[in-house]
Amino acid sequence: MDMFFGLDWHEFAVAIIETLYMISISVSISIIIGMPLGILLYLTSNGMVLQSKFINFICSFIVNIIRSVPFIILLIILMPFTTFLMGTSLGIKGVIPPLIIGAFPFFARLVENSLKDIDIGIIDMAKSCGASVWQIIWHVLLPEILPSIISSITVTTITLVSYTAMAGVVGGGGLGDLAIRYGYQRFQLNTMIITVIMLIIMVQCIQVLGEYISKLFKH
Repeated sequence: MDMFFGLDWHEFAVAIIETLYMISISVSISIIIGMPLGILLYLTSNGMVLQSKFINFICSFIVNIIRSVPFIILLIILMPFTTFLMGTSLGIKGVIPPLIIGAFPFFARLVENSLKDIDIGIIDMAKSCGASVWQIIWHVLLPEILPSIISSITVTTITLVSYTAMAGVVGGGGLGDLAIRYGYQRFQLNTMIITVIMLIIMVQCIQVLGEYISKLFKH
């Protein structure tokens, strides 16, 4: 129990709030970008209603390129862009753009894979009834994959928790930054342990909540 004494719990509270803020902003924008991209990847694939090898290739190429770069390297590569866009590459403001760029291709692929599980006969039936592309998306595709989309959002959110922790290496704020500054640089093992425990609790809460909401929509 000695490791709990002498800790600045206010620092931990601020770090948790910063982490949750970064995750909420990043997840929201990643969904806004990644959802249409995932749907476009699916609809432009071979045999689909918007089949286009060129568009599908370009979208897949962009997604694959970003996903192939480790996030810690992506953070460093995007520093000039982040500084230009946000005015700084440090702190919460400096981490949010890399978080979004790192997460939306991942979410787009999850959406695309969820759509691939849909029975193609349902889409063919909607087309035979004269449904437009927008009607197919809104009334067929999205309702069919809603539980899967919620699971995908859960996975993306958990991935972003680990990304925010890595962002601490470049002074990104949040629990990762706290662990680096105090746990690693100042050799405060208790701070490192408490930070890890908090991250584990955060991930477990996200997972349980995501599974609960997904089950609600499955019913």
